Amino acid sequence: MNTYDLLRGLHIIAMIAWMSGMMYLPRLYAYHTETAPPGTEFDAHFQVWEGKLLRIIINPAMTITWLLGISLILWHVYAAKEGWAFLLQPWMLVKLAGAIFLSAWHGFLAGARKKLAAGERPKTGKFWRATNELPFIAAVVMVLAVTLQFGQH
Repeated sequence: MNTYDLLRGLHIIAMIAWMSGMMYLPRLYAYHTETAPPGTEFDAHFQVWEGKLLRIIINPAMTITWLLGISLILWHVYAAKEGWAFLLQPWMLVKLAGAIFLSAWHGFLAGARKKLAAGERPKTGKFWRATNELPFIAAVVMVLAVTLQFGQH
């Protein structure tokens, strides 16, 4: 068995779980914002669903994605003997920028859950619908950067 391919495959699977959760959570926020006034029984249900999605799927998937991503970097540096310079290749910079964006978006979504739980509705359902595809767009860019490895020396 090839260790690199195993790490890469597990990394992709973890990323799919992470993206799926981050695409679904804004939809829940849209419905929560539009249909569940603060303090209602329906509001309480949304809070449970959103909390479980973050705790059980999104947070662990992000952690596993990052750990496997770091493992892949270390594989390139030590096993493939490419050194740390490969991190400066354009395709890898795009991948790293995407990972940072997704992590920041994850943090934004987690913060929004806390605001919704506190009865605040700072964003509209329209906002949540407009932004729920951001993780998918980022994932497309990242996957193409890695598979095409543009600008590789």
